[in-house]
Parts: sequence; C-alpha cells; structure tokens
Amino acid sequence: MSNQKIWLSSPHMGGTEQNYVNEAFESNWVAPLGPNVTGFEADLEKYIGQNSYVGALSSGTAALHLGLIILGVKAGDEVICQSMTFSASANPIMYQGATPIFVDSEKETWNLCPIALEEAIVDRIAKGNKPKAIIAVHLYGMPYKADEIHTVANKYQIPVLEDSAEALGSHYKKQMCGTFGEISALSFNGNKIITTSGGGAIVAKNKEVKEKAVFLSTQARDNAPHYQHSEVGYNYRMSNICAGIGRGQMEVLDKHVALRRKMNEFYVDYFKNIDGVTVLAEPNDDYFSNHWLSAIIVDPERTHGKNREDMRLALEKENIESRPLWKPMHLQPVYEKYPYYGKDVAEKLFEKGLCLPSGSNLTEDDRSRIANVLNIFFEIAR
Repeated sequence: MSNQKIWLSSPHMGGTEQNYVNEAFESNWVAPLGPNVTGFEADLEKYIGQNSYVGALSSGTAALHLGLIILGVKAGDEVICQSMTFSASANPIMYQGATPIFVDSEKETWNLCPIALEEAIVDRIAKGNKPKAIIAVHLYGMPYKADEIHTVANKYQIPVLEDSAEALGSHYKKQMCGTFGEISALSFNGNKIITTSGGGAIVAKNKEVKEKAVFLSTQARDNAPHYQHSEVGYNYRMSNICAGIGRGQMEVLDKHVALRRKMNEFYVDYFKNIDGVTVLAEPNDDYFSNHWLSAIIVDPERTHGKNREDMRLALEKENIESRPLWKPMHLQPVYEKYPYYGKDVAEKLFEKGLCLPSGSNLTEDDRSRIANVLNIFFEIAR
C-alpha cells in the first residue's frame, strides 16, 4: 500500500481554474483589479445571497482587520472574541491597539457560548468598558448558535463581526454563513473548502461598507489625479490572477462541500461502535455544516487509556496528518494576560480533540489507510 502523505486538508482543483488564469494573462489583467475580481465577487454574492456585497481581499485576516476598522474599533477599545479559534480571529484586535476579551465555547457546536458572552458583556460594562464588537466564529464549518448569539448582541447593541473563514457553504436555518454579522469574513487559503491560493473576502450588508473596505484595501487613495491620501490604507486587495482561480473553484464549491460531508460520514460510521470517541455533529436540522474539518473528541477514561495524542502519533507514523483542535486563545502565551469569561469547555476540547483528514480530494484508498491505522490503534479485527 502506498505511503504517500495523506494531508489534513489540501487544495483541490476543479479543472477550469486555468482557463480564467489564462484569460488574465492574455488580457494582461494581472493587477489587483480586473474582470476576474469583479466576477468572483459576483459569484460569491449570488452564492451566499441575502443581498450581500462582497469585496475580494488578500486574506480572511485582512477582512477581519478591515471589519474592525469600519466598525470603529480603535486603540483602547475592547473586543470580545471566541477563545477557541485560530489566532487570525484575535490578531486584528491587536493590530488596532484594542484589548481582546476572550469567551468560552458551548458543548454543542464548540462555538461562542451565549451565556458566557452575556456574562462578559455585563461585567465589562460594569467596569466601564462596553465592548465595541463581538467576533464570533463558525468553527470547523459548524455554524454558531446564531439566534442566541445575535439576541445577546442586539440586546446590548454590539455589532457582530462574523468569522466565516471555515464555513463557506454552511448554513443555519437555510441562511448561509457569512451573512449573519454586521460584517463578515471569508477565507480562501490553500486548506479551505475552495482556494485562491491565498485570499479572502469581506461581506457587507450594504454597498457603502463594501466600497469603504475596497478603498481601504487599495491604500486609501483619494479620488484625485495624483496620489493623495487622507486616511491610512492597506495593501489588502485580491489580484485578478488569484480571483481567476477562485472563479474556477466556485464551479465546484457545492461538489467539494458534498465530498467533505461524505468524508465526515465515513468517520461517523467508523466511530459509531467505538466507546469514548465522539464526532462533532450538527445539533439538529437547523444546522448544516460543510464539515471543513472532521473533528473528534477522544475520552481516555472510556478508551482504555488511549488518548488523542496517541492517535495523532499513530497516524503520523503512517504518514497521515491529523492535528489537535485549535489551542484556545486565552491559553496562548501571547494572549494569556487578557480577560477570559466562561468555564473550561474550550480547554477540555483542546485537551481531548483531534482533527482528522477531511479533504474533498481523499480517495477510497486513503479512507482504507486511515481505517487500517485506526483498527490497529483500537485493536479491532476487521
């Protein structure tokens, strides 16, 4: 059997990306503007719906940063952020000189806990620091509890900056992720559902916010015949070449979501009779996850002492990549001094959680290799 590397989540081309890239070269549209950028934005607006306005950027991190700027976050402000997430959710808070306030997860979706969220808001207001924004994340493609989170946010009139970097194609109550926040962010990094090599997008509810984001992303150049700048700008716009890749990827987005969900079903079926292993699943029919990454919890008290690190090392020995869940931000050395609200849900998830190979380009042979390693690990004769 081949010992070729099985990646956690690798790029998966659909076949037509090269056509769009070739058109860009042939027409000499290789700058951060052009028909592919416009077309990619239109494709995304049509796909996610809700009369959204999309601006294509260089990364999802750039989208979150511009989102905070447009929401008026400045030095000295406080921003609530889901603790269990990738660092890119929190870093833009620091770019602005603001203070991150981290909040625990809830057990069903592993996302921002609405109870701990309200506790954090009440306490920060009591301390004289009403948070300026809330960053909520759809972790691993699983929609957060949108009704509950936005009820709390609306109660205290705090805008939600929705981090949908991992959730393109997911939806909650038939509404696409990326359309819940006052402003939202998408990512097209190489490991995402679709990729533009690197890249991301900001999603706005009105044209003015999109135009402001595009203005800031192109060095905030004023409308003048010479280079004039009245604001600090950024080099955050997506190139026409990368957008061409994205246009081709949009043609296979639904197929990629279906294949990721098929991979998730493989794990659900495999672990259904193994005591002590739980696969992250939608709480009910309101939730539809793209299952960007299939993630499990391994309870060593029920698996005869076998833990997630033992499993990771067993897979790694056979050249199969897996990875622990995101280490919560409040446990990270760079962020451990900042306030945290909640209990230990995120901490326990990190301690016991593992992300398994989830790519839309995995084969039956790949699944067989993964199953064989797990059979040996769990001492199962199959």
